[in-house]
Amino acid sequence: MGLVRLDEEEWLQPAPDLEARAAAFVDWPEGIQLTDDAQAPGQELAEMLGLNGALPEAACSAHEDMCLLRRAPHEDVYRLIGATVAWPSDWYPKDKIGLSLRALHAPIAGYEEQLATGVDRFMETLKPGAIYGRCNWFIAATGERRWLETRTYAKAFAHVTPGNAGDTLFVRSERQTLRRLPRTGAILFTIGIYVEPLAQLNQASVARLANAVRDLVKGEGDRRGAPAYAASLIEFADRGNA
Repeated sequence: MGLVRLDEEEWLQPAPDLEARAAAFVDWPEGIQLTDDAQAPGQELAEMLGLNGALPEAACSAHEDMCLLRRAPHEDVYRLIGATVAWPSDWYPKDKIGLSLRALHAPIAGYEEQLATGVDRFMETLKPGAIYGRCNWFIAATGERRWLETRTYAKAFAHVTPGNAGDTLFVRSERQTLRRLPRTGAILFTIGIYVEPLAQLNQASVARLANAVRDLVKGEGDRRGAPAYAASLIEFADRGNA
């Protein structure tokens, strides 16, 4: 999972653009998906942040998108019970709400075989007060923070060449955190989205990204559209190191 322990002051971005957050949810209200089970944990989270309200108010007060997962008393699995996602990385909360962790991650190649048991164990043993973080990344053909690709990857990246990859490929970095809410026991999953054109990364970072693209497992690379952009990104990186 690549998790690291975080201090409280490292949890959320300290200076969010609240106007951008509010506008994002007005523009895309379907980013908010709630079940009845999300009400109490959402209120607990809002109280933790010094707010009146529930999950939507909490997500509007921070840079991060916020999701709640909870295990029902009669089940052994955690399910997505609430999602407030302004800036998704090519997924729709309405398609995920109510799903179990394994169902949520089913499209990820190798998840069931390599990660599912460890993730389940982590969720089960996570204690209130502890905060963990990890990073994820994607390559997109747009610099918009809300990325919902409606084209095939071949069409989306058709204009990309090694010569223009620095300006036409956009690196989406997801800073993710996990913590358990002490009163309700729900787990909060936050996703902080940061997007930059490839050319804005330093040379060492571009080289590491090119190696990561090379190493994408078969199937997961296809899910991320890597065959449509990999050659251009790798050649762009190689030119920078020449």
